[in-house]
Amino acid sequence: MPKQLSSVTFHNGQKMPIVGLGTWQSAPEEVTAAVDVALELGYRHIDTAYMYQNEAAIGKTLKKWFASGKLKREDIFIVTKLPPIGNRAESVERFLTKSLEALQLDYVDLYLIHIPTGFQEIGDSLWPTDETGAIAVDPSTDLISLWKSMETQVDAGRTRSIGLSNFNSRQIARIVKAARIQPANLQVELNVYFQQRELVAFCRALDITVCAYAPLGSPGLPIIFKARGQALPESAKFDPLTDPVVRQIAEHHKKTPAQVLLRHCMQRDIVVIPKSTNAARIKENFQVFDFELSKEEVEELDSLDKRYAGRRFLMDALGGLKHPEFPFGDPY
Repeated sequence: MPKQLSSVTFHNGQKMPIVGLGTWQSAPEEVTAAVDVALELGYRHIDTAYMYQNEAAIGKTLKKWFASGKLKREDIFIVTKLPPIGNRAESVERFLTKSLEALQLDYVDLYLIHIPTGFQEIGDSLWPTDETGAIAVDPSTDLISLWKSMETQVDAGRTRSIGLSNFNSRQIARIVKAARIQPANLQVELNVYFQQRELVAFCRALDITVCAYAPLGSPGLPIIFKARGQALPESAKFDPLTDPVVRQIAEHHKKTPAQVLLRHCMQRDIVVIPKSTNAARIKENFQVFDFELSKEEVEELDSLDKRYAGRRFLMDALGGLKHPEFPFGDPY
């Protein structure tokens, strides 16, 4: 029998379902149906963010499910994130309140600081630019005061837990040292080509759970880069879904490469949030509880790690390199 991998447990006892629906790049008209399909299939974890601009569409579907009586609020785990234009202590409550209103919820289960680099808040723009057309970063970002404001949101009942996203070990250590309420979760890019082993071990020692975004390697990334007129990073030219080792293991289990990639993360007790708006793929991504990778198969997959060369989301185009809190200059 496969090992039961239904959830991970936070330091406060809260349980986070180990498979969730990712919604980055899911347009509002698509995400309404995607969440509906996911909930019908048994997903109980939905990941979104203020930056995704689809919270209202997700809230519409959630309200329908709650009104029908098929689902209670406590049955589902909702994650959203503070946008970089809100990376100031005085802005946290305002942006979380906006997210709650859009989601039509009284609280979220987990609220994350989306990235450690702050942007200037210029009008309503999520991507403010300076006179040169570059992202207008806010170099005064104070992560400690920001975290204190995140803690206040737990006190107020607007979120059950708080955490981080795209932070490095040095930044996490600073937060942990100053924290009254410890981070419950770190969400980072993680897949078989970029396994983040040092960072995962670092978090585990601090009782911080890990959630993998782009656990399939974000196969749609080349299309996104092309649409933005950006050069494709070298790492995005390699697709873990077509890796011969992954495909061979998938054939052995009569599973898809995507299911093998998700299971590999899950067997490391890492939460996965594959994004899709395709009903068949949403179903496929949830059919990962009925098989188990052997020790030998795990070792084969472990050997595919490209370490830092496997990172696809470099964040330099977001003005990150100009910011003192740019997270990806450290080894992990």
